[in-house]
Amino acid sequence: MEDTKIRQPIVAILGHVDHGKTTLLDKIRGSSVADKEAGAITQHSGASEIPIETVKNVCGKVLDKLKINIDIPGLLFLDSPGHEAFTAIRKRGSSIADLAILIIDINEGFQPQTDESLNFLKEFKTPFIVAANKIDRIAGWVSYPGLCFIESLEKQPEHIRERVEEMIYRLIGQISERGFDCERFDRVDDFKKSIAVVPCSGQTGEGVPELLMMLTGLSQSFLKDKLKVESGRGDGSILEVKEFTGLGTTIDVILYDGEINKDDFLVIGGKEAIITKIRALLKPKPLKEIRIEKDFIKIDNVVAAAGVKIAAPGLNGVVAGSPIKFVKTKEEAEVERKKMEKECVKLEFDKQGDGIILRADTLGSLEALIHMLKQRGISVKKAEVGPVVKRDLVEAEAVSDRYIKAIFAFNVKNDVESEAKDKGIPVFRSEVIYTIFEQYEKWVTEEKEKERQEKLSKITMPAKIKLIKGFVFRQSDPAVVGVEVLEGVLKSGTRLKKDGKVIGDVKQIQKENETVSEAKRGDKVAVSINGAVVGRSIREGDTLFVAIHRNDVMMMRELGLDTKLAEESL
Repeated sequence: MEDTKIRQPIVAILGHVDHGKTTLLDKIRGSSVADKEAGAITQHSGASEIPIETVKNVCGKVLDKLKINIDIPGLLFLDSPGHEAFTAIRKRGSSIADLAILIIDINEGFQPQTDESLNFLKEFKTPFIVAANKIDRIAGWVSYPGLCFIESLEKQPEHIRERVEEMIYRLIGQISERGFDCERFDRVDDFKKSIAVVPCSGQTGEGVPELLMMLTGLSQSFLKDKLKVESGRGDGSILEVKEFTGLGTTIDVILYDGEINKDDFLVIGGKEAIITKIRALLKPKPLKEIRIEKDFIKIDNVVAAAGVKIAAPGLNGVVAGSPIKFVKTKEEAEVERKKMEKECVKLEFDKQGDGIILRADTLGSLEALIHMLKQRGISVKKAEVGPVVKRDLVEAEAVSDRYIKAIFAFNVKNDVESEAKDKGIPVFRSEVIYTIFEQYEKWVTEEKEKERQEKLSKITMPAKIKLIKGFVFRQSDPAVVGVEVLEGVLKSGTRLKKDGKVIGDVKQIQKENETVSEAKRGDKVAVSINGAVVGRSIREGDTLFVAIHRNDVMMMRELGLDTKLAEESL
């Protein structure tokens, strides 16, 4: 029987954008990954290995309270983007995670992507704890960097302790409303039944010892059997594909099951699965983030769970997000390649008819864009990895719906910017994916308002007026009379009618001796009317209507306007 090993659990970090996921992880590993992100937001998944020695150092005596032997070699954190766009990436993260931290800003509570993350944890039945982050931002909180939460709380003034309790129980209430029993971590009686809430701060480190204690204790107590790894083969997912000095194209991989040896064959999924062989197997130093690390250690073997960099021939066409398998022989690799090509999940989107053109730097990013558009009911015409090119403009030009005649470019170049402007095709480009959607939604809103105003300008709007007795200034050529606007808006140039017959056109409107273009309900104004004769076609006290066409009424209905007065005017 092959030897078995206990691997470190994979801990997915999930939550809403800007609730402090990467900052909290930075505090644990003493790095500054968060400061290096575009827009200070994680745009791709990354992996960080925290050795058990580091966990013990951070926890100090807190870990002793567990009174159990710690066998796990450490914790592997999978830091994934928190905002709505990266649903697909987070979904993969949740599915391979053994445990998760749902990070919630204690000051803001549940937000849209908090709920989305919680739904994934439910879907994959992933056990999790809640990190009630940013306690240092509670008004009046006095920070004690690095202390346990309980110790720090005891040092706070009484009114602040009461405020903290209120905020914790507000958050507990929100979690309970979503179907989970939960309690502050030190008050939980049964961790199999209740979700532990750990108040903490990624900035000051307060509460981090208890957070690591909870992760370690839950992993050791409830996941030990799940963490057994057999030798022989491995399964993973590609996080990034990048050039590395001296090695050429490399892949950053999260190994979530099994093991990798330096002479293994790689089978990488995609449109056409490829087989290659490992040339170099490298790991970042402990506590370092694989996505940005430049100093790696060469190794001969790595056991799940781990983040590892691999150099191998033929990686140029590989895209991030692809599944990857590690086997011993070429024959095994061929079998796996056939399986992958048969089972490989293709990007799902409507390839027929109109849709947005998508360009992104990785497969995972494309998945995120497609999901986000799908959630909004917007179709996708094409989705490819790489920069925006002329062919994209040609395909966008063929789209008939002007509101989806557009290109999204995430973290890639736009090599045809001037041509796109000349053709009137908007390209929404950013290194932060949600910014693309903000730009697009703003553009759609502005374009629809322009279209609405253009339609409104072509409609004859209804109005009902009454000739005021005693205010006839001229009887004809044109007739000038005083009127009160009873309903609607009276504009210059509109025709007036009485008893269904047109009696003349509004030549000019004056209000307080000033010429105006329109008069609204309640206004009393002087109106000159071409074609009308006071005493013959109109008389003091008469009620007149603006003459409108049935097409105007139909357009008003289309624009969601009240048509009651318009129908009365017909």
